[in-house]
Amino acid sequence: MTRIVVFGAGGRAGRAIVAEAAGRGHDVVAVVRDTARHADLTGRGVGLVAGDVTDRSQVAGLVGGAGAVVNAAAPGLGDDPGRFFTAAVGALVDAVAGTGGGRLVGIGLSAYLDVAPGVRVMDTPGFPAQFRGFAGAHAAALDVLRAAPATVEWSVVVPATEFDPQGERTGTYRAGDTRLLTDADGASRISYRDFAVAVVDEAEQGAHPRTHFAVAY
Repeated sequence: MTRIVVFGAGGRAGRAIVAEAAGRGHDVVAVVRDTARHADLTGRGVGLVAGDVTDRSQVAGLVGGAGAVVNAAAPGLGDDPGRFFTAAVGALVDAVAGTGGGRLVGIGLSAYLDVAPGVRVMDTPGFPAQFRGFAGAHAAALDVLRAAPATVEWSVVVPATEFDPQGERTGTYRAGDTRLLTDADGASRISYRDFAVAVVDEAEQGAHPRTHFAVAY
């Protein structure tokens, strides 16, 4: 059994990750901004705590002694994504490096997966202009990880383009590299529950150290 700290535990991906980790018998710390809104997360093997992933002192106090730390946090209303993502990752890197907080696993964005050598999804002409800023902020956080001290074992699991919120847990997925994964029909899909399987697998095994990689069906 490993102590796994999940930031952003109240979101769809975060909730699925908490459930998957607890289901495997891990000691899970679910970190949310407002515990009153997410009281249903508490249960067997799950402790609910309030925390701000961009607050370095709070993060350091939460991750010490963890076997793995998962960052599924997203900006809230009024947050600037350009600041939020880099501040969150910076706080997590410093805390893990300073406290021995275990493996750091982030949740990526399909927009920065490659569709051709040196060409990301977000660089293609058809990518919606209104999402470029958000995608760029996510990509900037990846750069913060790349600059992390060598002692920080990190990886980023990047979901498929399409999330199925109602999809069942099959326990299967494909893991690729930094390229967008598609099926025979050209679609890129995964359910939240199977994405959580991939994230907890990475938290347990660390099979993709210091890189990001795509997962899909």
